[in-house]
Amino acid sequence: MKILVKAHAKGVTMTPRKVGEVANLVRGRSVADALVILEHTPRRAALPISKVIASAKANATNNHNVQEDGLMIKDLHIGPGARMKRYRPVARGSAHPYQKRTTHITVVVSGIEKVKAKAITKVKTSGPAAKKETK
Repeated sequence: MKILVKAHAKGVTMTPRKVGEVANLVRGRSVADALVILEHTPRRAALPISKVIASAKANATNNHNVQEDGLMIKDLHIGPGARMKRYRPVARGSAHPYQKRTTHITVVVSGIEKVKAKAITKVKTSGPAAKKETK
């Protein structure tokens, strides 16, 4: 049975456009491939995306009993977060406004549930039923 597991990172201090360019590299791939690609990507946005994917992988294996080797990235959503409004001083006592943008990253991975081992039932070898002798 397919199981979907989520992980979020909110308020990452990078612009959504820059993070989205890196996210396009790994969207729709397997989790193992995505982590290798992001490890070799020389962009600052690769680190938070790989952390969120690793978190989703850990959530799936530890909390939802999903097989680790078959995990696929089902959805990788990059959205805008809160904006911090700042001002930069310029000539003649004036100020120019600018915004420091933040990003929300959401990863959904899908995988197959692990097969549970069947419980072994023990045969009772002692007690009144076992001591019964027949002649």
